[in-house]
Amino acid sequence: MSTYVVGDVQGCYEPLRRLLDRIAFDPARDTLWFVGDLVNRGPQSREVVRFVKALGEQAITVLGNHDLALLVVAEGVEKAHATDTFQDILAAPDRDELLHWLRHRKMIHTAGKHVMVHAGLLPQWSVQQAAALGCEVEHALRGDGHREFLRQMYGDEPARWSDELAGFARLRVITNAMTRMRLSRADGTMEFRHKAGLGRLPAGFMPWYDVPARASADATVLFGHWASLGLVVRPDVIALDTGCVWGRALSALRLEDRRIVQCDCPEMAGNSVGE
Repeated sequence: MSTYVVGDVQGCYEPLRRLLDRIAFDPARDTLWFVGDLVNRGPQSREVVRFVKALGEQAITVLGNHDLALLVVAEGVEKAHATDTFQDILAAPDRDELLHWLRHRKMIHTAGKHVMVHAGLLPQWSVQQAAALGCEVEHALRGDGHREFLRQMYGDEPARWSDELAGFARLRVITNAMTRMRLSRADGTMEFRHKAGLGRLPAGFMPWYDVPARASADATVLFGHWASLGLVVRPDVIALDTGCVWGRALSALRLEDRRIVQCDCPEMAGNSVGE
């Protein structure tokens, strides 16, 4: 019995199936964790969601920014961007079932010393606090008022966490940290424009996981979202977005021994809108 953590799939169904063949995934024995962004920018979002949904309890998924973008468009809050490719879900006969399932996914998943989130955790948050905060967003997404939350979700402010935050401002900060953040200042101020790698970072900012005295440093945080960063395996963080939707690779890590398995994604070569 193995647990595999899979990087950002983003609608790349065929590479996902090749990767699962490579690890000899057996749903009767193994479990898959997905770091978010099941959908968008790849060609088969519908097939990916149907497949993961059908795995039932053998798959654990956290929400990514592209998954939330699908929900926002589906609710009519925003129009789809020209680069969005989740129209196959919006036109599917089982659209409502797929969207309901997606809306009920987690923001953060914890198991022992492992924590999975799509983008990152603010430096002030312990794992216990982050899990509780993630539940607040999950409650908003799953409740009768989820449409209003989706209307209020977007925006870069507040850019910094405070325990005194309330209402939609509080939920927005939690959502931004867990699904959009790459960089942070030492005081926890987030920056959202930088999408490149570690070169030429904005002054005063660093990768969120390198902030000194980060409160979640006693756990191993597994995340995706940052394709330009690539594969990173450290005792405290594991980054698994290796740019499948850009034509690079889709990656899986076996938790039991940290074995990395990858498959190439040549059919996505030339795609320039992965993130």
